[in-house]
Amino acid sequence: MERDYIHISVILDRTGSMEMIRDDTIDGFNMFLWEQQRHQGKGTMTLVQFDSEDPYEVIHWMRPIAEVPPLNRATFVPRATTPLLDALGRGIVDLERALGQLEYSQSPERILIVIITDGQENASREFCKDDIERLIKGKQDLGWQFVFLSADLESFDDAASVGIPQGSRLFYQATSSGTTDAWKALTDATNLYRTGKGKLFQFRRPDDDDSTENPKA
Repeated sequence: MERDYIHISVILDRTGSMEMIRDDTIDGFNMFLWEQQRHQGKGTMTLVQFDSEDPYEVIHWMRPIAEVPPLNRATFVPRATTPLLDALGRGIVDLERALGQLEYSQSPERILIVIITDGQENASREFCKDDIERLIKGKQDLGWQFVFLSADLESFDDAASVGIPQGSRLFYQATSSGTTDAWKALTDATNLYRTGKGKLFQFRRPDDDDSTENPKA
């Protein structure tokens, strides 16, 4: 396993309701990307966008983070409905297969799966909640971290039901400021996670302190 190597998969909702926060989502992703590009240590990124017209569009696959270009209005175009479970399920299965082809010494030390959505699942055909719960549990046992940002309360609750822990779930308002704050929280928590100070990814909350939020590795 290669120390200081992180792989980040971003599974990004680009359904029609994201239009109202389109520019803020682009800016937020680009801020997150820039911060990861300037971070010390090796990193690769997968970016998948999903909607019912294309439930699993791979934009970048395990690409060195330094080579990932920023999003813009041509590369992030909201449309259609929300096959969230299919995008997440395929993202996990495909990454598992790709990592299985690597030598152990070349495998990332840390794996972070980030899901961003503003709506509830309503269009999946391939995976159900039970499938996703099983996949997530199996990968958590291997140390994978799953992060869920949602602007929909029912979707936020669904994330809990498939095993994503409270500390790595964040509800945000689907407004310009709410979206910006969510991406900033993701960026800050990812930077902290990449330092190796904590075994688990966790969002910082106002009542947290360093002794509970960031257990020693």
